[in-house]
Amino acid sequence: MPEKGNLYLIPSPLGEIQPLTILPLSVKLAIEKIDHYIVEHEKEARRFIKSIDPSKSQSKLQISQINKFTADEDIPPMLDPVFKGFNIGVISDAGCPGIADPGARIVTLAHQNEIRVIPLVGPSSILLGLMSSGLNGQNFTFHGYLPIDKKDRCNELRKLERLSKTHNQTQLFIETPYRNNQMMECIVETLHPETRVCVACDITLSTEFIKTATTAEWKKIKVDLQKRPTVFILQA
Repeated sequence: MPEKGNLYLIPSPLGEIQPLTILPLSVKLAIEKIDHYIVEHEKEARRFIKSIDPSKSQSKLQISQINKFTADEDIPPMLDPVFKGFNIGVISDAGCPGIADPGARIVTLAHQNEIRVIPLVGPSSILLGLMSSGLNGQNFTFHGYLPIDKKDRCNELRKLERLSKTHNQTQLFIETPYRNNQMMECIVETLHPETRVCVACDITLSTEFIKTATTAEWKKIKVDLQKRPTVFILQA
């Protein structure tokens, strides 16, 4: 029986940028030797792979897709190449696999099957946003998406503000890009004037915008976040 392959967690850029301007050599070396992939969207993954290694034969790539709609029973066969001795690369649409990403499901299964998981260094909008916020990096929580309904969203913001104040804990969350401006409106309408809020938008891109200010100060700041990937961070 062949020795098991490894599962590589391969980061990708956070937007339209030449990948190797921000990704380390280890990513290029991994992609050059891996032909089996588990990805969020095949078209985007193929384009990313080609940008890293233009000489790699696209026809030889074996690609499985995993997303929030993938059934549990469809996941185990994706790891079959590992048991035949092949390495597999996991690629998300943007950033680091497994962080706010469906790739975490395949990583869980890999550990259950004693498959070695190898994470490669790359950009995480969550961590880069926290790094650049100036808010508490010792104690923080990421909440993913808040409720869509405005009333529920504002109630959740109040809850996060209370948690932050009680535990001296930074609260991070994201929103679907086309609802970012509505989120910002809810923030300035709902939170205490002295609560500090960081908006980290288009991280690593030429249009990057990162600013931390109080809620009262944000009422005077004009910024259009429409359709721009954004991390929101608050600390009471």
